[in-house]
Amino acid sequence: MAARAPAKPRAATASLRYHVRCADLHAHLYDITLEIDAPQALQRVSLPVWIPGSYLVREFAKNLQGLRATQGRRRLQVVQQDKAAWQIDCEAGRPLTLHYQVCAYDHSVRTAWLDADRGFFNGTSLCLRVDGQTELACTLQVDAPAGTATPWSCATALRPVKVDRRGFGIYRADGYDELADSPVEMGEFWSAEFDVLGVPHRFVVAGTTPAFDGERLVADTRAICETQMRFWHGDKARAGARDAALRPPHDRYVFMLNAVGDSYGGLEHRHSTALICNRSDLPQRGVAKAGEGYTTLLGLISHEYFHTWNVKRLRPAEFARYDYGQENYTQLLWFFEGFTSYYDDVLLRRAGGIDDATYVKLLNKTANQVLQTPGRHVQSVADASFDAWVKYYRPDEQMPNATVSYYTKGALVALCMDLTLRSEGHGTLDDVMRLLWTRSAGGPVNEGDIAAALETVGRRSYAPELAKWVHGTDELPLKNLLEAHGVAVLDEPAQRAQALGLRVAETSGSVQVKVVLRGGAAEQAGFSANDEWLAVELPSARGRATSAWRIAKLDELPLYLGDAKQCTAIVARDRRLLRLPLRLPAGETTLRLAPQDAPRLRAWLGGR
Repeated sequence: MAARAPAKPRAATASLRYHVRCADLHAHLYDITLEIDAPQALQRVSLPVWIPGSYLVREFAKNLQGLRATQGRRRLQVVQQDKAAWQIDCEAGRPLTLHYQVCAYDHSVRTAWLDADRGFFNGTSLCLRVDGQTELACTLQVDAPAGTATPWSCATALRPVKVDRRGFGIYRADGYDELADSPVEMGEFWSAEFDVLGVPHRFVVAGTTPAFDGERLVADTRAICETQMRFWHGDKARAGARDAALRPPHDRYVFMLNAVGDSYGGLEHRHSTALICNRSDLPQRGVAKAGEGYTTLLGLISHEYFHTWNVKRLRPAEFARYDYGQENYTQLLWFFEGFTSYYDDVLLRRAGGIDDATYVKLLNKTANQVLQTPGRHVQSVADASFDAWVKYYRPDEQMPNATVSYYTKGALVALCMDLTLRSEGHGTLDDVMRLLWTRSAGGPVNEGDIAAALETVGRRSYAPELAKWVHGTDELPLKNLLEAHGVAVLDEPAQRAQALGLRVAETSGSVQVKVVLRGGAAEQAGFSANDEWLAVELPSARGRATSAWRIAKLDELPLYLGDAKQCTAIVARDRRLLRLPLRLPAGETTLRLAPQDAPRLRAWLGGR
């Protein structure tokens, strides 16, 4: 019998092939070639207008240029149909080649970047969708750039077909969704591989410094990942487990972190996440105590990894299939982002990344962010979810007065649900999350599914709480629930800006008003966003003359005003000087949380 020829890799038969080259590092230009083996007549292609996980129409097509199409040697007519779609007058079934460039100059995790030091891109920014063929397998070839000072490497969670030792070459995606959900990092980055319960993980970091402690970052990240796998799948969780309930949903994972001078954020994907942080937040060798910046980075890692289950698989029913051409609305971001924001720090605590006191401090910050936002009385967190497309990602001077964050208030809703369940003694929010995962088979859910899981675990309907906390604007019962679980809820004097009802920037000896909060003393005096607060004025002790003082920061007010109950604020607005009568508030307080009952607090945060 003749020897059987080895089977060709499946990717070799892919009828869509993307080829990405770094055309000009200094001009920030990628070259992209797309080969379509069997196009339709009048083939339509388009670039997404948004990227899943970031709910804003970002118009990625604004960066695409020079699109041309050929069949063989024949140049074809390309007609733009709308802001992000083109139609090619081609012959059906005959191979079609598209070529275009994309300018990549956005450091964020949402789009694409290219310069002489680093390259990064999401498929939504570079890869055109081919109408009628988005379900077909495709390949992505990424070439190493020429002319860099040092050799670059390439990292992505896509499955390799034929790549070199530095990661450049051909990768495979099972369809456009996977291609769009698999960012690519390139450059001279730090890299480490590690195993988590049988699942291979990789961490790559661009922008490291000589003091960077990669061993610590990997150890802390591994602890977070293992804690979350056990959270969802139990103590016997393991890749390849016979019982599907014990198997993590991912068989690989890549963390991509870009450390820069000043930025912060992350974007989740099914098998990876793209992160950005301040370079000073990285752990440093020889520094035993982690700073607040590193704790924040670990919280970000925990948040994005939790999304592996909660939003990338367990997700809103409206996101069962993404429409890349327009907004995809849901009222459930309070659950998928808010509950994730609750668990990121809870699971960081269970992983040993922080202690109980640090957790309470982080919770204190979240609670005050919500309580100091007047918009919580105006907009429900369900409506905030729906309005994300036009409000959350487009902040302005009135946003705190008109809306509430589905991240922070959603986290407090999760807290209240968890502590209510624990108080009533029938289960925990952990049980609810796992039940949702089991019932949905790790797939789409709606609010009815969430309510049903709460009722099953809590043995009663939670419709009243959902109505008040999610669809209403009632205050959350934080004080009673926290005190019942070992946290003291205290009042302390509010900081100066908060007491006045302002958010300001104090730079270069100037007080710039950024936000005037609804109902505060500053609003009543007539302050407006973008005012520059120059000075304060008050009558002299005997009322014969006035005394005016230039101010550079709000903490100087007691120095110049003493025990005065009112003064005149002198502000500059559109080059006019205005005198505003300001009544100085007294007794304004803010929330302060403190650990009080260690055993009860430990039982809650330890997951018992």
